[in-house]
Amino acid sequence: MKKMTLLGDITPAEFLRDYWHKKPLLIRQALPGFRAFLPPDRLFALAAQDDVESRLITRSDGQWKLDSGPQKDLPPRTQPDWTLLVQGVNLHNDDADALLRQFRFIPDARLDDLMISYATEGGGVGPHFDSYDVFLLQAHGKRRWQISAQRDLTLVDGMPLKILANFTADQEFVLEPGDMLYLPPQYAHDGIAIGECMTCSIGFRAPAYQELGEAFLQFMADSIDLPGRYADPDLAPVKSPAEIGKTMLERVGNELAKVQFTKDDIAIFLGEYLSEPKLTVYFDAPEPALSPARFRQRAAKAGIRLSRKTGMLYTGSHLFINGESFAIGRADRKTLVALANERMLSGPDTAAASDDVQEALYTWYQDGWLSLN
Repeated sequence: MKKMTLLGDITPAEFLRDYWHKKPLLIRQALPGFRAFLPPDRLFALAAQDDVESRLITRSDGQWKLDSGPQKDLPPRTQPDWTLLVQGVNLHNDDADALLRQFRFIPDARLDDLMISYATEGGGVGPHFDSYDVFLLQAHGKRRWQISAQRDLTLVDGMPLKILANFTADQEFVLEPGDMLYLPPQYAHDGIAIGECMTCSIGFRAPAYQELGEAFLQFMADSIDLPGRYADPDLAPVKSPAEIGKTMLERVGNELAKVQFTKDDIAIFLGEYLSEPKLTVYFDAPEPALSPARFRQRAAKAGIRLSRKTGMLYTGSHLFINGESFAIGRADRKTLVALANERMLSGPDTAAASDDVQEALYTWYQDGWLSLN
């Protein structure tokens, strides 16, 4: 496997073996010559949109304040000690999406989003830890990072932010544009802006098992089939009317024990769950939309590509796109798997697709899930 400057001239396999979930990695000039692809004013405009998740963090006299977006009235850029966090920039900007896709040596099922942090002098979010892996890529200005392998992750009570109560740094780095720092989950860190700065954070999904369990039970509710109704034709008079009897407990327990799930149930649930767009995401349908025949003609010439906002995954004979699942036959699997992996199809590959796939592509085009190249 090819070595990557992005990873400090090691291969993805070496990174995953030696660093992923294990220890930090500082990469000087991971992206040589890298500069912010969004100037501050454009980032501020993005944070003002209703469909963009953002947070404004300010600190004054030792007190922290957190305001959720949309951000219509930001402090002046000359004011120190404030930070703007804009989530999911990759959903709204092609350059951000392209940067995020450079990390696809990690499965899409784990890749979450690209967040941009803008900070004025002294700005930060306090010493904290994340529950997921993160790459911190400096885009503009300088930021001083202090990190610690400490096991004491006690938080300060009564804060709007999750700030560590007893942070003690054991390493310190100053990152300049193009430098990147990888941190595994639960690794304590604190980033402070040296002058005005912008940092790109590439984050990964690590859903809690409790969250997955609750969502899975909701998913299974549609497939449970327990015919009949509780009955007790052999009921005898009772002395303690408020007691739930053993017979009732056993009968209900035996029926509930019939609720089972298969590997396919888990696969379909996980694919739909992981490809489901976030609540702030909506798609723009083409206006005016091409007719099916015209779309097919244009797609056969130019090819197609998935929207930045579209999530597409697959496993076995199951395909998932934006929270929906489809069973795919062997003949169509190659085309759809290529679309999921490459996020685009060439004109000839699109033209060679079956009528069923062509019909699906047109429906996704109408929904704004994909577009013509």
